[in-house]
Amino acid sequence: MTDAAQLLDLARARGVMIATAESCTGGMIAAAITDVPGSSDVFERGFVTYSNAAKREMLGVRADSLSGHGAVSTLVAREMAEGALARSAAQLALSVTGIAGPGGSGLKPEGRVCFGLAQTGRKPRVETVDFGPLGRAGVRQATVAHALNLLAGALLDEGQ
Repeated sequence: MTDAAQLLDLARARGVMIATAESCTGGMIAAAITDVPGSSDVFERGFVTYSNAAKREMLGVRADSLSGHGAVSTLVAREMAEGALARSAAQLALSVTGIAGPGGSGLKPEGRVCFGLAQTGRKPRVETVDFGPLGRAGVRQATVAHALNLLAGALLDEGQ
């Protein structure tokens, strides 16, 4: 389990700036990273794109992706991460979009979160995690922890 301070040390060692694009976490990943003193040398910016309009306007997510697949989809997560990378000076961008709850449906249950990773010079990666009905706070905290691990994993992979 990677904490934000460890993530920042990895990014510094590799000279990589990070950006985030968040929906269901509402900026909690950016907050976890920027809670660490000195994070400004590694954290470039965060986009909080809670609405579909914000995803389109700020990150360039395609309207047909949103209407055809829904905001909680790997396609939208990929487009969010790619948009954050393209609209920042970062070399690594992570996105999250999910259903923190309460609620959800059979097709998209509470606790489902789609993650996207975009890195300069690499193919984007996406994954979906079903955290289950942990409650809104639980899903959001689990999402932040998983996001920090994904970012650290991408940086470790880069160093290979």
